[in-house]
Amino acid sequence: MGRKGAASLEVSRRTGDGPWVGFVFHRLWPLGARGTAVAATVLALLAVVVFGLTREATTTSRTPSPALSHPAAVPPKPAFTRAEEAYIQALWPIHGEVERSAVRMSLGKIFYKINDMGKAELKARADDALATYRRAEARISALQPPPSLQREHDDYLAAVELFEKSALEVLKMFDDGNDDHLLAAYPLSQEGSNKIREIGAKFWQDEFPPN
Repeated sequence: MGRKGAASLEVSRRTGDGPWVGFVFHRLWPLGARGTAVAATVLALLAVVVFGLTREATTTSRTPSPALSHPAAVPPKPAFTRAEEAYIQALWPIHGEVERSAVRMSLGKIFYKINDMGKAELKARADDALATYRRAEARISALQPPPSLQREHDDYLAAVELFEKSALEVLKMFDDGNDDHLLAAYPLSQEGSNKIREIGAKFWQDEFPPN
């Protein structure tokens, strides 16, 4: 009994004043009975969260404040140096590959759990992701960051290593048939995503706009 599922991801890049990347997910509908139920549940949960936040904000706004002061103006961030710009530009294409692979892997796990993807396709995604992460690790290690960006460089390498561990954890399920490896893989990929998001917000503000 096969599972059907399709997902396409397009990433566009523009050069000029600053790089940006966008992800466009196109999901063929219908998801199937189970997929529709999952989607409906997620939407319902989001509605509850939004309602709670709105109510809390309304309640808070009605509470008198003893003293309100205008926030101090935030000074503009200093421009990157030439060495920093060169490093960021060299990291950009590697970042694109890592991020695309991470998103594709995350979607694959979701589609598998809602029976919209088979094990063979999920394994193929995990194999591809692992190869991408290992290639990215080698390329990043070859870069020479300026001292001011050494911490971000090390953090990005740590994030890629977390993605590698996550992909390896997923692949274990094809050895012993235990889907619990997907649960063990999740926190690893989530931590990796948080790390590169923090770095991306500093390097590529167009990709990660402020909330």
